[in-house]
Amino acid sequence: MIAISTLLFEVVVKMPLVNPIEESLNDLKENPDIEEVTLISRSGMHIAGNVPENAHRETYVAMAAILLGAAETATSELEEELLHVIIELKRSKILILNGGPTALVSVKINTLADVDDIMSTVRNTIEDLKEHL
Repeated sequence: MIAISTLLFEVVVKMPLVNPIEESLNDLKENPDIEEVTLISRSGMHIAGNVPENAHRETYVAMAAILLGAAETATSELEEELLHVIIELKRSKILILNGGPTALVSVKINTLADVDDIMSTVRNTIEDLKEHL
């Protein structure tokens, strides 16, 4: 009986305390220009991260997936690869990036942020996340 409880204790202690996906998304939010980061399935389901304040989560993630999918469909015959979708708002921007065959990433940034710099950082994070998806 003691051996079983010791084994269970070892398994619990060795489990990571923070989900690596959430940790990666939280690391992105350390950038002062990034307000929110959301990992979304291609089918429009929330995987991880937070949606912008006052946004209805299910609607926000579904619409982000639809926007990226629509942009991919609209540009499919141009023989070019779609890199991202940018939605420009009055006080912020929303960047939607392909996260691979199963996911996409939505990033809300302030309007004065360097989009190229943010894109580079997010793409690096997406590459790191692919092993967990």
